[in-house]
Amino acid sequence: MTHLWVRAESRPNEDRVGITPEGVTSLIAQGFTVTVEDSPRRVLPIDAYARAGATVVPEGSWPTAPNDAIVFGLKELPEDGTPLRHRHVMFGHAFKGQPAGQALLRRFAAGGGRLYDLEYLTDDAGGRLAAFGYWAGYAGAAVSLKAWVAQARGGICGPVQAYADRAQLLDELRAQLDATGRPRPRALVIGAKGRVGRGAADLLVAMNVPVTRWDMAETAHGGPFPEVLAHDLFINAILAQPGAPAFVPADAGTRARALTVIGDVACDPASDFSPIRVYDRATTWGQPVLRVADHPPLDVMAIDNLPSLLPRESSEDYAGQLLPVLARLERIEDGPWGRAGALFDEHMARLA
Repeated sequence: MTHLWVRAESRPNEDRVGITPEGVTSLIAQGFTVTVEDSPRRVLPIDAYARAGATVVPEGSWPTAPNDAIVFGLKELPEDGTPLRHRHVMFGHAFKGQPAGQALLRRFAAGGGRLYDLEYLTDDAGGRLAAFGYWAGYAGAAVSLKAWVAQARGGICGPVQAYADRAQLLDELRAQLDATGRPRPRALVIGAKGRVGRGAADLLVAMNVPVTRWDMAETAHGGPFPEVLAHDLFINAILAQPGAPAFVPADAGTRARALTVIGDVACDPASDFSPIRVYDRATTWGQPVLRVADHPPLDVMAIDNLPSLLPRESSEDYAGQLLPVLARLERIEDGPWGRAGALFDEHMARLA
């Protein structure tokens, strides 16, 4: 019998969850045991999980879970250096050489546990089986427009917060754009055919922003890309990977440009392959943008948990995609779980 332990998220401003109460009901009907930690922040109430048949336990109690439990969360574990003895399902951000990721792998090495990274759950052809990408793009474009509004007012984008639903976000953002009295900025989305790019483009269209949509055909020549600097707003929806071209070179801030806001939704500044070369660290909800140039300003938005700005929509969408994959946890050494486990083993071997 497979025991799934759904932990509470410990990261600030993280209200999402990867399984709904209806998903819990489905897994229990298939013979799973499901434990859900209480959480004051999770967008879906704990009472609904209890009614679905889950055992409710205190927040943060996963370190005491039975050895055979599979601990399921979304974002980072507390960075306390403790050895990890369980099997963990999460976004580990550990396989691209990130320093924090290497520290995480060392914790697994010390405790004997295993990481099954949600980013690498793929079908036989290598396609992702579940992703938050659409809502990352949607929210990322919204925050990028907020940065543009702040510039129009002569300032810099202030703190952002989660929204009860998409309608609330759209109403607020539309009013802010209209209040500037300026024409809408011209936006370029690279990666427009993917989940992230579609989400970004949909938000921009909803705000009546003219959108240029690029994908692989437009970037195949490898650069340079003067068109990026010719737009007011650029949304990067391409993950950093070997061979990725530089869409924004390191000296972009000193060049003649219309570009004043970059929304790096892919947000991997620590990678050697980042296509956005003008910044070196992620931004936060409290400080959503990093100003990298003045006269005119150039702000980079690079929040790495953007879907949590719309926690209900993003959680329900993602959980629906992931549920059929979770149902295969009883065969964790096969299929997508087997591939994710093999990738973990490969990186652990490199670490050793």
